[in-house]
Amino acid sequence: MKLGIVGKGGVGKTTISSMIAQIYAGRGDRVLAIDTDSNPNLALSFGLDAAQADEVPLLPRSVVVGSGDGALTPAELVKEYGHRTDSGVMLLHAMRVTQAGAGCTCGSHASVRSILGAAIEEEADVTLVDMEAGLEHLSRSGGTLAYADVLLVIMEPSRKSILTAGRTIQLAEELGLHRVYGVGNKANLPEDAEFFETVCAEYGVPLAGIVPKNADVFESDRAGTILTPGHPKQVWDAVGQIVAFVDDALVATG
Repeated sequence: MKLGIVGKGGVGKTTISSMIAQIYAGRGDRVLAIDTDSNPNLALSFGLDAAQADEVPLLPRSVVVGSGDGALTPAELVKEYGHRTDSGVMLLHAMRVTQAGAGCTCGSHASVRSILGAAIEEEADVTLVDMEAGLEHLSRSGGTLAYADVLLVIMEPSRKSILTAGRTIQLAEELGLHRVYGVGNKANLPEDAEFFETVCAEYGVPLAGIVPKNADVFESDRAGTILTPGHPKQVWDAVGQIVAFVDDALVATG
């Protein structure tokens, strides 16, 4: 499965991405997690410190994965640029902006698209892409996530966030992506659950699940550390239900 995680900035994409990846890895799946943020932080959510994160190999711009002259095979990609984390997830840094005026990241987006279009299942049962904030990955020529099987749009309990999710679904459908679901995050329950359900229905956003707001998640984000698997229980349970929803959606839609 190829899973894209998208949404507005600050909604919790990276935290949810790392938890989903760890759940799949914990059940024995080979997981490749690709951080496409120009300021990558997914490594911290897998337990690496800042110095270790900076040492993760960076995928060169315009690398092509697949067939043809100069292209890397999926095995070569993982061996040369992958970093095995303690959680069992293989991490790949697709882009990083370290210099002002360094130019656009179009080549890096094309590389991610080629990874998803290649036979990456030879090396990974689950390929998860933590996308940078915004909608550019759907508007670029060809669409960075055009080969994804499922998109999860992470949302805060705000109308603007859900409106963005509705726009994301429209763009995804134009690319031929039809398994696109919203995930409510940072929810004060039960009132925010009702808000998500009402406003998502208004904007045509099918809900895969709702993750409760929790102080331990906030502290982990602030410290830049990994969340202990299984704690806080209500958050991990909610993300586990989202993973089950994705699995069921894949089965139901073939």
